[in-house]
Amino acid sequence: MKFIDKLLKVQRKNRSLLCVGLDTDPAKLPRHLGVSRNAVLRFNRQIIEATSDLVCAYKLNLAFYEALGERGWHVLQETLDVIPRHIVTIGDGKRGDIGNTAERYASALYEELAFDAATVNPYLGYDSVEPFIRSDRHCAFVLALTSNEGSNDFQRLTIDGRPLYEKVIQTTVRWNTKQNIGLVVGATHPAELQPIRDIAPSMPILIPGIGKQGGDLESAVRYGCDKNGMLAVINASRSVLYASSGKDFANAARAEAQHLRNQIQELRTQFFS
Repeated sequence: MKFIDKLLKVQRKNRSLLCVGLDTDPAKLPRHLGVSRNAVLRFNRQIIEATSDLVCAYKLNLAFYEALGERGWHVLQETLDVIPRHIVTIGDGKRGDIGNTAERYASALYEELAFDAATVNPYLGYDSVEPFIRSDRHCAFVLALTSNEGSNDFQRLTIDGRPLYEKVIQTTVRWNTKQNIGLVVGATHPAELQPIRDIAPSMPILIPGIGKQGGDLESAVRYGCDKNGMLAVINASRSVLYASSGKDFANAARAEAQHLRNQIQELRTQFFS
């Protein structure tokens, strides 16, 4: 199945644009789970079981698993095994390197780990992105305008009268011949979402920054969606994962995810019905 079809199918099935980021920090786990590396897997499993009917995707930040050493790779794989097959999985490693190295990164994420999508840094140009978009079963979410404070250092630099991030988006639109490139645009940049969507009307947009980072949910829905109220992938991580530090953490995560999903649905009804 093409990536774009899988994403649309699960968004319709679960009536959801919500993505939960499994950026699991062992230091923040509920105490009763302990501190072993297996605790991360137990935590992830319960979060997934509690939220899988409320989301369209899970985004796994690879750094949190790489930091666990050899066991982290197994925790990553075993976490992916728990996720229902119809839900989109995004390997968030922001990979970016020369062609032959990019091929190895893409092989690791798509073939070894079986992710549906990956986040990619386009700074090295097309040959660093191409291995991630070779098959229309996979999608590369290209960094465009990110949610961190340092995004202003380079992404807003002016080139020929336009900010650099717009040049990146215009270029990726040309690369998107298989409809399998998306953009990463932080919800902390609400004013820019509408012009970005105008440049890329049919691309999926992964929108981090909702929740603890204080992103604008209304703008994320109104301007992040395509004309049909779809194709925004709105990510929340810490606000869902750590909704409770007690034994009720999974129920609390479900309640927070359901609250976000319902808010998003209400906004979709308001702007797209």
